[in-house]
Amino acid sequence: MEFILASANNLSPLLNQALGQYRYRVFIETLGWQMDTPPGIERDRFDQPETVHVIVRDEQHDIVGYARLLPTTGPYLLGEMFPELMNGLPPPCSEEVWELSRFAVMDLRGARARISALRPSALAVDILQLAADYVESRGGKRLITVSPLAMERLLRRTGFHVHRAAPPVMIEGHPTFACWIELAGRPARE
Repeated sequence: MEFILASANNLSPLLNQALGQYRYRVFIETLGWQMDTPPGIERDRFDQPETVHVIVRDEQHDIVGYARLLPTTGPYLLGEMFPELMNGLPPPCSEEVWELSRFAVMDLRGARARISALRPSALAVDILQLAADYVESRGGKRLITVSPLAMERLLRRTGFHVHRAAPPVMIEGHPTFACWIELAGRPARE
């Protein structure tokens, strides 16, 4: 596996295009998100040149895992699109809190998709560890994420201390919640 951690302005045009295609296949085709995006590419207004991406590619250079990191001191998904998930509290705005969004661990190729589905948590932990290392190196202490409630179990299995910021809210027919991921006391890297 190849792990890439880079800001968008440091990604090659080919990798940037592959990333947009991967996100489209995961979030729009597979998960059915309703978004106004160009055909075949998923990007949103939070994908800026300084946005940090954690990308995992397999031996064939196909993307099989991903996460996006945004500081909460600027525009980010929870703060601008889903503030209701904070149950009346203000969304975080701190150098110590970063948002983890577009988190996915999915091999999109035929039979291999079943194989990777047997062990998604190992790769998920690796992605979270790399994201946590990056955020901590910049003085961060916590991550916050907007997730469907079904992701809560996976996040808890990572060994990170995760907890709800507020009760779940129905968004487009799906229970969704804001989730804190504490970086202190996180599992040791192998």
